[in-house]
Amino acid sequence: MKPQVLFGFHAVASRLKARADTVEEMFVSAAREGRSDGRLDRLLAIAKEKKVRVLAVDNKRLDGMTGNARHQGVVAMARPFQLPQFVDDVLETVEGQPLLLVLDGVTDPHNLGACLRVADAAGAHAVIAPKDRSVGLNATVMKVASGAGENMPYIVVTNLARTLRELKDRNIWVIGADEGGEHTLYESKLAGPLAWILGAEGEGLRRLTRETCDEIVSIPMSGSVESLNVSVASGVCLFEARRQRLAMSTPAKIAPPR
Repeated sequence: MKPQVLFGFHAVASRLKARADTVEEMFVSAAREGRSDGRLDRLLAIAKEKKVRVLAVDNKRLDGMTGNARHQGVVAMARPFQLPQFVDDVLETVEGQPLLLVLDGVTDPHNLGACLRVADAAGAHAVIAPKDRSVGLNATVMKVASGAGENMPYIVVTNLARTLRELKDRNIWVIGADEGGEHTLYESKLAGPLAWILGAEGEGLRRLTRETCDEIVSIPMSGSVESLNVSVASGVCLFEARRQRLAMSTPAKIAPPR
C-alpha cells in the first residue's frame, strides 16, 4: 500500500501520538537545525520516544514530497491505517445517541479538513460523503484537519440518498441545513439520534438530498453576509445539537432563595 504523506506540526504530531507504529520516517528541514524552536523540539522528543527515524533534508526535497504545500519544515511518511469504512461499523460502536455529519458536494480539501476538525471537536461519530462529489483524505486535508483525520471516521458512500434512507430506517433523524428552511436550528429538537446534512457553499443541498431529509432548517443570519463557510456552518449545527443534549442530561439548577 502506498505510504501516506503527512505534513505540518499538527498532522505529524497527531499521528505520532495516535499510531506511531505506522510512521516509517520523519523528515525535518535542515535549515531549522540549531535554531531555538520549541515546537520542533517537542516533536523531535516524541519521535525519539516512539523510536521513529528522523532525517534532516533540504526544503527543496520537502517541497517535492508535499507538492509545494506549506509543510512548516516537517513531513512524515506513514502507512495508512483503517478507521471504520462503513456506516454500520460506526453505528455498532456508538454509545448513546449517534451524531453524524453528512457533506453533500464538498470537494475542496481545505473545507473537508476543517469539517473533520469541527466534527471531531463536537464529538460527532463520523463524517459521511458521496463518492462522486467528495475529496479523498489527501495530505492537504490531513494538515488542515490538525489531527482529526487520524481519529474521525470518513465514510464514502456510493449512493447518498440510499444511505440517508438507511439512517432513517435506524430511527436517525436526518436534518438538512439550508437557507430555505422553514424554521431555524434553534427551534428544532436536536437531542436525539441525528445526522446533519450540509451542502457546498453557494450550491447548497442537491434536490434529491433535500427531498430525503426529514427536516430542513436554517441558521439565522444577523449580519450582512448571506451564508457561512460549510465548516463554520457544520460547527454551528453540531455544537447546537451537543448543547441541547447536554441540557437534556443535566439537571436544572434552582437558584437559592434570597
